[in-house]
Amino acid sequence: MQRIAVFPNVNKAQADVMLSRLLNFCKDKPVELVLPRDESIFFGCKAYGREGIEQLPMDMALSIGGDGTLLGVCRRVGSKSVPVCGINIGTLGFLADIEPDELEMKMAKILAGTYRIEERLLLSGYVKGEDGKERFLGNAINDVVITKGGVARMLHLGLSINDTRLMDYKADGIIVSSPTGSTAYSLSAGGPIMNPTVRALLLTPICAHTFNLRPLVVNENDRIHIHIAAVHQDIIVTFDGQESFRLLPGEEVIVKKSSMPAKIVKFEDKDYYKTLRTKLWENNL
Repeated sequence: MQRIAVFPNVNKAQADVMLSRLLNFCKDKPVELVLPRDESIFFGCKAYGREGIEQLPMDMALSIGGDGTLLGVCRRVGSKSVPVCGINIGTLGFLADIEPDELEMKMAKILAGTYRIEERLLLSGYVKGEDGKERFLGNAINDVVITKGGVARMLHLGLSINDTRLMDYKADGIIVSSPTGSTAYSLSAGGPIMNPTVRALLLTPICAHTFNLRPLVVNENDRIHIHIAAVHQDIIVTFDGQESFRLLPGEEVIVKKSSMPAKIVKFEDKDYYKTLRTKLWENNL
């Protein structure tokens, strides 16, 4: 029997409706659904709740929310190499592949095994202090972003790739993105759209005070080094816009490809370029 862990977003208005439909559809099917304990209590289905759900063996993780919910679930179960599928009740839904009117049909496909798994490049971020020691901070599917906090003051950053120092510059920050994340923050900052199956990393400056630094696509195996040369203290690094850590002057952020990919469930009726047209450009046709 399959076991599917369900992660509903408690802040989404339709999450309770979608969860109820999911539980009702699966109640007589050969599948075990489990929820994190707190969410099971919140939605009134305590019988499905489990403590330490990330440590349980599971065949798939299912998010109910938007792309942000799916990103969070990927980070929670990514180390176990569990495929993740998303039910989209958010605003855009590039990653979440099940729309509300498709729920029962797509769940039948999941139970029948008629889906594919796309392995997406996962980013790992580290910080190196002035003592030379590297400390792991976290993983990201979309992007790792270095930016200033609340003070309207430019950062002084030094950019190196592998052992080559490229340049020092002033900017509001820099985005190190995976191809999956090229349609997220990087796109707003002027970066290109990349097919998520492209094996590369994308560097996009945020309001760089120079004409010499433009978005840069580099090899997936390159190591990106960003040295913090600013003297002020209000500097942060964020992972997928959900987890953040403060940085100190003199520290260095290192971003590289993770040894483990993120596994995203996709269906044959969905095509990346069709999704681009539907989600980004449909209103302009």
